[in-house]
Amino acid sequence: MKVLIIYAYPNHSGFNHEILKSVSQHLNSRNEIQILDLYKTDFNPLLNFDANHPRRNLKDNSQMKPFRDLISWADDFLFIFPIWWSGMPAILKGFIDRVFTCGFAYQYHGKRMVGMLSGKKAWIITTCNSPIIFKPFLADYGRVLQRQILKLCGVKPVKLDILYNAEHCRQRSRTNFLERIGKKAGQLL
Repeated sequence: MKVLIIYAYPNHSGFNHEILKSVSQHLNSRNEIQILDLYKTDFNPLLNFDANHPRRNLKDNSQMKPFRDLISWADDFLFIFPIWWSGMPAILKGFIDRVFTCGFAYQYHGKRMVGMLSGKKAWIITTCNSPIIFKPFLADYGRVLQRQILKLCGVKPVKLDILYNAEHCRQRSRTNFLERIGKKAGQLL
């Protein structure tokens, strides 16, 4: 299986980097793995289009071809990122805007959107500082990527793991989370 890890966190000594290390170490050695570190690659998240470069042609943007090639190559996507201001980091949102474009990740049949990435699966691992007691009130927290982007693009299933209260939780909670996702990573075939 070909696994593309899409990592969106700038601090390589933070807990999200610990998640990346744990998952990478535990993935089955039979898997082909590529890590796309959006900050390390200095990904430009700004979406630009105008009359000379219409939005409908974004799928042909040559700057995004290497990223579209990675998406096409992968069987599984693994997203690792923190929740900031109730959503994904801007660099990841910009990646989605610029790479998961109409004509590449989805298309329209009449008014109906049809995903073009079927046969692929995803796993979202994220952290946030909100306590779990606020879970019923948290609108995004990885769910927009899960339900309104990936699933609409045909990616199924899409699993989601969240470590709540990440900055203030006990070390044991962090260790348990790393062990749990490490075990799950080891079960990916």
